[in-house]
Amino acid sequence: MILTQADTAHTNPLVSIIIPAYNVAPYIKEALDSVFAQTYTNFEPIVINDGSPDTPALEEVLAPYRSRIVYLKQENRGLAGARNTGLRAATGEFVALLDADDLWTPEYLQEQVSFLQQHPEIDLVYCNSLFFGKSIHAGITFMDLCPSEGEATASALITRRCHVFVSVTARTHLLRSIGFDESLRSCEDFDCWLRFTAAGHRIGYQRKTMVHYRKHDASLSANQTWMAEHNLKVLNKARSLWPVGSKEHQEVLDAIGEKTAQLETIKAKIALREQRIDDAVLHLKAANSFYNTAKLGTIITILRIMPGTVIALAKLRGFFFRAHRGI
Repeated sequence: MILTQADTAHTNPLVSIIIPAYNVAPYIKEALDSVFAQTYTNFEPIVINDGSPDTPALEEVLAPYRSRIVYLKQENRGLAGARNTGLRAATGEFVALLDADDLWTPEYLQEQVSFLQQHPEIDLVYCNSLFFGKSIHAGITFMDLCPSEGEATASALITRRCHVFVSVTARTHLLRSIGFDESLRSCEDFDCWLRFTAAGHRIGYQRKTMVHYRKHDASLSANQTWMAEHNLKVLNKARSLWPVGSKEHQEVLDAIGEKTAQLETIKAKIALREQRIDDAVLHLKAANSFYNTAKLGTIITILRIMPGTVIALAKLRGFFFRAHRGI
């Protein structure tokens, strides 16, 4: 049987691959090599130079690939702006997101496209990934730290029963219709997934590990604070996505309370390290307005009475470790 061009397009649809590039000259060659090593070969890689300060080095690395990629340049607009530019340029039926310092295993596109073809009710699919690089999490998987259990509904995303890993594959017209909020410089993906599900679109996932997710050195305290603050921005935005009185609206309010308490514990830990005991107490009191635990109340009392004792610091370290595991 001879396949027509229409048949080929139906069985082997084009996938647009969106790769934002900002200060990634040392890494993007590995990412592109993982793209061109895919067993699924009908794709268009779109690299968006998001006003990168390393443009000369980036373009030198990209030179051997230029005939095989779409290369776009813009002023810096952040990950959300770069992905939106890629979505507008995408011509494929499906679109796949790849960060320029991450890698795909060779079967990634084949598996994700097949999943969407076999599940027409699903509009976006993610998978598991393996952490590598300079991180205490190197060698373990994303779903080890951030599990996905049950259907990835709006409720599951809000309550963190499901965590969408950012290297997704989706139906292009639907993801383009939602887009990424360019006012957010972090957690823009979480915001997108919430709005995606609020619009009635469905998310699925596979447990196969098909992405290698590079982690870099960073200040743990600064990163935790930044992420918690932006997570709160997203949750506060999400209050308008569902009607007041709905299950999802109440879950958003509950998540705001929990994340606010987590942010206060992070700030208390930083204050304690800097020996700002009064500030640490204030932050812990704010956190305990949510947690309302006798243990945290005891820690606050010890800090007030004996701020320099080893026992108080030891109890705080244990508390903070447990409080931050899910952040």
